[in-house]
Amino acid sequence: MIQKLQTKLHTEIPLTKFMQLNVCEYTKQQLITTAPLDRNINDKGTAFGGSLSTMTIISSWSLCWLISQELGFDSKNIVVIKNENSYFKPITKDIVCYTKKPTNDEIETLKQKLEKKGSASIKIKSQIIEDENVCVEFEGIYVIKL
Repeated sequence: MIQKLQTKLHTEIPLTKFMQLNVCEYTKQQLITTAPLDRNINDKGTAFGGSLSTMTIISSWSLCWLISQELGFDSKNIVVIKNENSYFKPITKDIVCYTKKPTNDEIETLKQKLEKKGSASIKIKSQIIEDENVCVEFEGIYVIKL
């Protein structure tokens, strides 16, 4: 499923291909994505804020897509409706984004709403971490429509 997601991102969201966003790992707890610093660098030699924002938004969107696939829905309409990024430290190495999977209860509620109403929202959180330091925190609300 990771390869299908990777292809989808690079085909349907061309910016992800330019950024060289890579879907690395998907577990029961999280989705991990990466992107090289040299493709996402700013004039200060650190990761560009726009790239960091894009990483968290796209990674969280990707997790929503994976969850909808796992639930048996082929959702073609997933959108972020609200988000907030907090930047604590500059990124000086390749970007690594950790997107936390919602709880089983939150996913079950999402499933029930999708089955009943055909749409539902869910909160997703991501962090960009470098050398064990949280450099960026993200929280977004995504709507999934069938």
